[in-house]
Amino acid sequence: MKTIKLFITGLLFFAVSSAQAQVSVNVNIGTPQPVVIASPKVVIASPPEWGPVGYDNAEYYYLPDIQAYYDIRLSQYIYFGNGKWIRSRHLPSHCRNYDLYRGYKVVLTDYHGHTPYAHYKTHKVKYHKGYKGKPQKCRGEYRSHYENDHHDNHNNNGHHDKHEGKGNHGNGKGGKH
Repeated sequence: MKTIKLFITGLLFFAVSSAQAQVSVNVNIGTPQPVVIASPKVVIASPPEWGPVGYDNAEYYYLPDIQAYYDIRLSQYIYFGNGKWIRSRHLPSHCRNYDLYRGYKVVLTDYHGHTPYAHYKTHKVKYHKGYKGKPQKCRGEYRSHYENDHHDNHNNNGHHDKHEGKGNHGNGKGGKH
């Protein structure tokens, strides 16, 4: 009889321990996840070397000479092609020789969305090809354009093919190269 009482006491103790474990598990199941999962962290990229000085909080540039945008946060070009707006890390092939350091950048300080091209018709008229506003100074040295860019056709010691008549491009000589 003593053995049966001991067995039943042990069984009750085991049952109570199991019940407490289940309560603990149930409480933990309903615990909310950390805030990081509920609201993902947004990484803001720094402006490119060829970007103008003084606009650290800007989100987009409009590049009037090639009628394209640059998304600073995502480090992407936005251009119209094949009937739609395309986002890419690289310029389209017809713009690969465009000199981002010397080209004028319109800083869109008044736009904070995801589709700057929604205002393309206005930007195209207001900032026509060849548009030059107030003078701009690039964030980085001109030389770094040739050392760090990702454009195609750089088999000429880092110089572009089609820069005839557009200045010395940092090589110390005037005119063509």
